[in-house]
Amino acid sequence: MKISLIDYGAGNLPSVERALRRLSAETERITAAEPLRQAAAIVLPGVGHYAAVVRALDDQGLRGPLGERIAAGVPFLGICLGLQALYETSDEAPGLAGLGILPGKVAELPHNVKLPHMGWNQVRPLRETRLFRGIPESEFFYFAHSFAATEVSPAAAATCEHGAEFVAAVEQGNLFGVQFHPEKSATAGAKILKNFLEVAR
Repeated sequence: MKISLIDYGAGNLPSVERALRRLSAETERITAAEPLRQAAAIVLPGVGHYAAVVRALDDQGLRGPLGERIAAGVPFLGICLGLQALYETSDEAPGLAGLGILPGKVAELPHNVKLPHMGWNQVRPLRETRLFRGIPESEFFYFAHSFAATEVSPAAAATCEHGAEFVAAVEQGNLFGVQFHPEKSATAGAKILKNFLEVAR
């Protein structure tokens, strides 16, 4: 199984690529619509600004094909901004439509805590999921963000707390997403990626 990494210039793509290869996964970088339409498993990494990922997907003609592949049941993992892009909108870029695959919006975390939310924090699983299989409850993962989905929808698989509760992971059929960075989260992060690879096989 080859893992297709959407390459729109995200700074964490090489580290995600290395983390997957350490798990013996074969990877390729996708920058155009036609290869994406052939992808058997997709990862959308991301760091930085919400507008950057959404506009890049549009500029590269990837919005439509990505939605089609997810709707067709292709395993998909969004990381950090790659998760946020799945929602309808974000307060980080008002008026810019996200992919709309998940309902709701991404909001800024409260200002009564230090932003960005940077470093290790505990994640609380909400239910039994394939993504968190074999991972102890209240495990720590590495975060680097100021925005997150704060409405806990049925797709939410885990939450975290930083000034307010927010969605730390989603799992809905073939659709997976994490607000933290598994590629920077040591053994627990590697297990998240391994679990995704097992779903993708």
